[in-house]
Amino acid sequence: MNKDSKIYVAGHRGLVGSAIIKDLITKGYSNIITRTHHELDLTSQEQVASFFSVVKPEYVFLAAAKVGGIVANNTYRADFIYENLMIQNNVIYHAYKNNVKKLLFLGSTCIYPKECPQPMKEEYLLTSPLEYTNEPYAIAKIAGIKMCESYNLQYNTNFIAVQPTNLYGPNDNFDLEKSHVLPALIRKVHLGKALESHDWETIRKDLNTLPIEGVDGNASKEAILNMLTKYGINTSKENGVAKVEIWGSGKPMREFLWSEDMADACVYLMENIDFKDIATLRPSPSPKTGSVEGSLLKRKEIRNTHINIGTGKEISIKGLAATIKAVVGFKGDFYFNTDKPDGTMRKLTDPSKLKQLGWKYTIELQEGIQRMYDWYTKD
Repeated sequence: MNKDSKIYVAGHRGLVGSAIIKDLITKGYSNIITRTHHELDLTSQEQVASFFSVVKPEYVFLAAAKVGGIVANNTYRADFIYENLMIQNNVIYHAYKNNVKKLLFLGSTCIYPKECPQPMKEEYLLTSPLEYTNEPYAIAKIAGIKMCESYNLQYNTNFIAVQPTNLYGPNDNFDLEKSHVLPALIRKVHLGKALESHDWETIRKDLNTLPIEGVDGNASKEAILNMLTKYGINTSKENGVAKVEIWGSGKPMREFLWSEDMADACVYLMENIDFKDIATLRPSPSPKTGSVEGSLLKRKEIRNTHINIGTGKEISIKGLAATIKAVVGFKGDFYFNTDKPDGTMRKLTDPSKLKQLGWKYTIELQEGIQRMYDWYTKD
């Protein structure tokens, strides 16, 4: 990419898209194109066709998607598969039709099987059943990977698919009904800390910024306490100690990547790596046997050309909660609700392919959580 190349970032207001734009601007790119959902509905084939034919972007970051946590994925199953398929199909197809030089499609590590060997290598895709709660979303993302791969093989396009691990960072979603575990825990622990110190100014400020089910900071104390209790933030009747509920046993292991690290990896790949580089990449030796399978170039079937973006490190949900507790300064207790689902027990990526291509993350988890909490609580 040149500094004045016409670059379209789809989903620029989200966690992923906003981080990519920040990284592009930092690196000196000046011709960045964005559209809000009101300006361009990516589920509309007609609107997407018109946009590409008129604007003619040279490079595309496809970060637009319908996303959410376990509750949202399991509740809105039809919405998740339909909207994500429509967005992907429209953008990738019209990128091909309008001769886009390179496209980067962002997926998710939920594409891997529920009982996937750990750490998860790219070649483990489609080897066994998916986790049920996010199966529709995962299937849509798998379709996006295969669409990029198939257009590359049939039409010689240059479309790259990446699968970031669990992301967190500025502009994350802190909606307690729809957010992922890390931002949800940060907000719940933040509110728990305010509750234990009877800091109603902080509680009301938080709810005015992001109401919970319509309850904002202007509501009565009773209404606010009832809503906080519904989302597992309350005080013990026995000793008055503040407590925060966490879904599941706390045992599942998760990997987390700072969103701005992820953005840097995406821009790095767009600047330096083409599909042909990935399709001919020689795998790393197996840690068990030391042997290396034949390169993709020598295989009759070219598949699994997507790239994991992660740290290769994991922490339990219980450990994550303890880290957030220390950063926030919460002195209360956690309650693990084992009536709620754990989800997949482990989801650790193997980022060896990306490391071979020349990129590695920089922000460790505790530093990232501190940065995120500072961002969330800034005036």
